[in-house]
Amino acid sequence: MSSLVRAVADDIPAEDRVRLGMLTPSSNTILEPVCGEMLRCLPEVSVHFGRFRVTEISHRSEATAQFAREPMLQAAGLLADAKVNAVCWNGTSAGWLGLNRDRDLCSALHGLTGVPATSSVLGLFEALRGAGLNRVALVTPYIDQVQRLIVETFAAEGLTVTDERHLDLSENFAFGEVPARKIAEMIRTVATTGPQAVLVLCTNLRAAPLVPELEAEIGLPILDSVATAVWGALRLTRVPPRRIRGWGRLFQEIG
Repeated sequence: MSSLVRAVADDIPAEDRVRLGMLTPSSNTILEPVCGEMLRCLPEVSVHFGRFRVTEISHRSEATAQFAREPMLQAAGLLADAKVNAVCWNGTSAGWLGLNRDRDLCSALHGLTGVPATSSVLGLFEALRGAGLNRVALVTPYIDQVQRLIVETFAAEGLTVTDERHLDLSENFAFGEVPARKIAEMIRTVATTGPQAVLVLCTNLRAAPLVPELEAEIGLPILDSVATAVWGALRLTRVPPRRIRGWGRLFQEIG
């Protein structure tokens, strides 16, 4: 943060400050710095993170158990101590476990913290429905079985996946090491199959910084799940997401 922006932030009255609480997989390295960069232009908004253990993304029961409600509620309870104005589950497990998992979780989060709650996946679907988009292409780092479950979940929610690419990785930390050129290559490939939008589903892929340039190149909106988390969380506060500039069509044109 520059000295000028810091000075402006220091001058904001306490009652005008907005704090976003993000539930974060423990092995993620991407979403925290990206969220901070996205929100840099909003001096009254700060973002705060609570981690719980997630190291593997697969269909194994041990991996699925990482997303049990109790650890997430414990992390949210600690975020509530910071008097956050909204809580967001900044992860994509509802993609393969079903959106009702996130709907039920957000209801429990609201009951626990007393503040509104959302998730990156619920924000994604809110944005798609608000824009009338139902034909999408999908990019993830996940393994075959998880990818198939995501496509099935999307179909149950009324989305048609025109094409998909995935990296067949299961170690969550490894997702954050995928080079930008590989992510861009996958996005360009799936964009040729007639979708209305490209979805990047994973909050530990460094895709969001690539979005503005790639959107201009392919002529389609690209919805990254870190961006949909920030977008959805802001919509629960008095801060319009449209004030975020330079991060793609999601903030300027959708919802």
